[in-house]
Amino acid sequence: MTAQGMRFHQDATTSNGTPNGSKHSDRHTQPFSNGTNGHTNGDEKLPQKNGFHPPTARATPQPFYGHDREEVTRLIIQGLDDLGYHGTANTLSRESGYEVESPAVALFRHAVLQGDWSEAEALLFGSEPADEGGGVSIHNGVHHGFKFVEGVDQNQLRFLLRTQKYLELLESKDLGRALMVLRQELTPLKQDRDQLQHLSSMLVNTPDGLKKEAGWDGATGQSRHLLLQELSKSISPSVMIPEHRLADLLNQVKRNQISHCLYHNPSRSPSLFADHVCDRSQFPLRTVLELGHNAGEVWAMEFSHDGKMLATSGQATDVLIYDTNTFQILHRLTEHTDHVAYLAWSPDDRKLITCSHDKTARVWDTPSGQCILKIDHHNHPGPGGLTTAAWSPDGQSFVTGSLHGNHRLSLWSIDGEPLHNWEIDYRVQDCAISPNGKRMVVISSESQIVVYDFESHQEEYSIFLKSRMTCVNISQDSKHMLINMADSEIQLIRIDNAEIIKRYMGQQQGEFVIRSTFGGADQNLIISGSEDAKVYIWHKQNGTLIETLEGHQSPGCVNVVAWNPTDPCMFASGGDDHKVRIWSKESSDIPTKRRNRTSATSFRGNAGRG
Repeated sequence: MTAQGMRFHQDATTSNGTPNGSKHSDRHTQPFSNGTNGHTNGDEKLPQKNGFHPPTARATPQPFYGHDREEVTRLIIQGLDDLGYHGTANTLSRESGYEVESPAVALFRHAVLQGDWSEAEALLFGSEPADEGGGVSIHNGVHHGFKFVEGVDQNQLRFLLRTQKYLELLESKDLGRALMVLRQELTPLKQDRDQLQHLSSMLVNTPDGLKKEAGWDGATGQSRHLLLQELSKSISPSVMIPEHRLADLLNQVKRNQISHCLYHNPSRSPSLFADHVCDRSQFPLRTVLELGHNAGEVWAMEFSHDGKMLATSGQATDVLIYDTNTFQILHRLTEHTDHVAYLAWSPDDRKLITCSHDKTARVWDTPSGQCILKIDHHNHPGPGGLTTAAWSPDGQSFVTGSLHGNHRLSLWSIDGEPLHNWEIDYRVQDCAISPNGKRMVVISSESQIVVYDFESHQEEYSIFLKSRMTCVNISQDSKHMLINMADSEIQLIRIDNAEIIKRYMGQQQGEFVIRSTFGGADQNLIISGSEDAKVYIWHKQNGTLIETLEGHQSPGCVNVVAWNPTDPCMFASGGDDHKVRIWSKESSDIPTKRRNRTSATSFRGNAGRG
């Protein structure tokens, strides 16, 4: 094979203020403080509208540097409570005359967290008692329900509340009342028919089966709190401030500054005391080591999760494992008989799976370098072998994929026992399992993306793209997939709805398998190889191409890149020139630390830009 890389297989808000000088009881001695935002259950009468107004006129407060003073004060009170400074929060509330929440909101929060569903619904929407002409009586006042965000479907909110009520009755084995709720309270709301049928099927479940089927942790778990969070999204934020709002705003400030910082790659979160900017000199732009042990083109490469090892493979039949402290070879794995196109570390880094064109996958014990399992069920006549593998998050099973054979996509136990075989009609190019273990994404050589529920093994959806794909990665938060396209484009796609979030362009790709991945301290970068022998790095959030790095021999491809998960200033690239390059920042001490490396390792001082 010539040094040209691995080819494709061609087959209107109201105030919540209270009057200055009003007397407040300690908010944290009230019975409604479960999961609070610092609300009170004082003796104030509720007005006819949301929020609560002082009974006497108050001078219009001066803005706080262009911001609404009431909003700022209420956010600070909530933030002080979140920080645990409850006494200070109470003092600020008394001095300012503002409270985070009205008594009605406090009562609503308490009703949800205590499972008082009729009270919660009456407070949320208001009710119409015949003797009072409408509204809920609270502290000698009348409450007519909360103000909602524009466009909210109130029946959907009722459905959420009543679903929780229904599930809790099932959990307590009160099937009669649960059936009444299903028939008389949920069905008349005319919500999603499939969801209603799903709820109906739960009548025959055990409590444990119910929780698994509903994805729900029970009345004593976090389900009520999660319900409250979901309901609060539909209530006007002027009435019910979202939880931890001040912290969320500070996070937005940080994210905005990071989005404008091209070379953002710190290991710690930016400080709030100063505007954030990262120096280019602290970015890995320089080749500090060149490893020349591979006997052929480098096609696959990955750092271990602890960053202490680097595994490489490709056109040759052996697999190399390096110690990243010295970049000495720890193990040379030699039992494959053909190209090794893919490899993946187990979650605990004690095992490595390798996929070969010899139509086998092997699992290796990394401390000893011994092969402990061989998977050869993908055997089939003709060319091509295993193309990919992925570990389950618990490390007790793994998936293998291939272009041909009866086991194109299979799940195996760590002992090699077949656990599941997906009956598919496409050829598997690559696959990835989300870190939370809920989904598996598979790409085919027929330009198809298929998303599976990994727990049930059922397909969630599939889409076809206009271009072939070479690799897939899933972000650490399990929300996004990164897809390399053969038309010189990389796409960041939401997994839950297949929405394209960002496109990254500039690299060259068309004929060979090029791999990209997430990079940086918090996966804020995208990095890829290219068919022009260069490495490309983009800012993930804004899509800006930050750097184009030269170093590998041209002509030829940079086939694969890998970022060290524990060292944000180190990544590696592998190419057709049989070399693995280690990149770091200008001030890196890697060359000093690696003076005792093997003679086959050479040092290059200033390759690449910067």
